[in-house]
Amino acid sequence: MKHAQIKEAAAALFNEQRNPFGAFSLGSETHHAVTIPDAVRRCRWIGVDINASGFGLFFVSPSLERARLVACLDSDYPSTGLTTKFISGASGEEMVRHSRISTMPRWWADSGMAGSRRRFESLAWAEPTAPLAPATDGIAFPVHAERGQCGLVVFLGPDMTLSDDTLYEIHARCFAVFAAVARIRPSETGRTRAISKRELECLKLTANGNTSEEIAKLLKLSVHTANQYLTQSTQKLNAVNRNQAVAKALRLGLIE
Repeated sequence: MKHAQIKEAAAALFNEQRNPFGAFSLGSETHHAVTIPDAVRRCRWIGVDINASGFGLFFVSPSLERARLVACLDSDYPSTGLTTKFISGASGEEMVRHSRISTMPRWWADSGMAGSRRRFESLAWAEPTAPLAPATDGIAFPVHAERGQCGLVVFLGPDMTLSDDTLYEIHARCFAVFAAVARIRPSETGRTRAISKRELECLKLTANGNTSEEIAKLLKLSVHTANQYLTQSTQKLNAVNRNQAVAKALRLGLIE
């Protein structure tokens, strides 16, 4: 199945009154109203459908000199899992090159589970590759979006269930979620450092109009610690002050 056919399949899913992530639409909900947490939920739904234990969405860096995978989100969102960090930090030039020129899914089986390898080997339109992370089993779907952006949607787990009949639909759903995420943050996706739960709590309370003193009291922290959390989240969001950090967090769907 070629790149154009995958995109057609993604469009077909939407045109059949299904949202671009493969679940039925509700009312007037469209793919334009997606936030990062929405994308995480859609990836999780795909993971449930194929019995994956984890997932990650990566952008391919635009630099031709240092090709690498840039993590955007994973199943540990808003934090970043160790496997995702490893994949981002590993030398992935060959997989990056593949993603730029092909949409063929690539799988690996490095957990020692024979059943996992047999299931992957039965897929006609997928090929083996070196493990993106050691001691894991996984499949990587190359995806593309507007403005020449490309990346991977990766699913992990020793018990995944995929067949040739479902592979194309899963890939189309990956295309759709990647395109939606690319529209949200075409220039910033993947650059935000992981923000802790406490930092998000402080940001949310700031958005509600609470002062540092009030936040400290509500969360049973010292004022110094509350201010430290707010400073750290501001830095991680590349914001100039708390108000801008709150605005960015709201726009990205990190807080409501």
